[in-house]
Amino acid sequence: MTRHFRFALIFAAALLVQLDSARGEGGGAPETAGPLFVIEGLSGPEAVHYDAEQDVYFVSNFNGDAAGDANGFISRVGPDGEIETREFMVGTPDFPLHGPRGMRIVDELLWVADADGLHAFDRRSGKHLDFIDFSGHAPGFLNDVEADPAGALYLTDTGNARLFRIVDGQITVLAAAELESPPNGIVWYSAAEAFVLAPWGGGLELKAWRPATGELVELGRLPEGGNIDGLEEYDGRLIVASQVDQSIWSWRAGEAVKLFDTPGRPADIGIDSRRGRVAIPYIVLDRVEIWALPEKQ
Repeated sequence: MTRHFRFALIFAAALLVQLDSARGEGGGAPETAGPLFVIEGLSGPEAVHYDAEQDVYFVSNFNGDAAGDANGFISRVGPDGEIETREFMVGTPDFPLHGPRGMRIVDELLWVADADGLHAFDRRSGKHLDFIDFSGHAPGFLNDVEADPAGALYLTDTGNARLFRIVDGQITVLAAAELESPPNGIVWYSAAEAFVLAPWGGGLELKAWRPATGELVELGRLPEGGNIDGLEEYDGRLIVASQVDQSIWSWRAGEAVKLFDTPGRPADIGIDSRRGRVAIPYIVLDRVEIWALPEKQ
């Protein structure tokens, strides 16, 4: 069985279990009042990214087959959960948007990972501006994108367990064989001066790629969970979405705290940095929930 096929089975299974919105595993998270509000009317939302300057959420929607049906879209949602424009960003005939996933803002561009490459949209108008084609690298499942302070892009390939760097449209493989767990989410973590990689497929170790030295370093691990999807930095800590135990974790300086349990498998989360909130997408549940982040966790 190839690694790509094995990943496809694992990923498909993770999506199917979201159909059961009740948690099947044990608890352990503090009691919470639940989400502040729920954003409905979406279609397979996989990722959320918050634009602090415009005070809006961007939500990427699979809208069916994530691999090649050319009908994916990105919604623009207000901070109160109202969908301002459901199909705010879409592909073009030449560069269709199939199943948009992770997103990151660099200057005036919203970069979006897709089945066969990276799309760039004007974050204000929603216009499609650029596409970086990865077909020559036989992508498995291109998943999440991040940028360094200089504007270089970093992209995870969960299907083939690779980390790419993109500079001026040129693609370089940074890591592959040394990645014990296929990387899902990616985020720059200032405390480590490195890109933290979310381990998919059973791993719990939080590892980071340090561009200054070109090495992969270990930061720590979660005590339970698995199939780590989205992760973001907030208030000096990492906020982490774990699908196996359906929960959101906080990690800082080697200490992990489960913040709350979720009603489905959390995908690529976004952080409202103005209000201290986390936006949690559930692909099969067709919705995003907004939760308040506890302080000092």
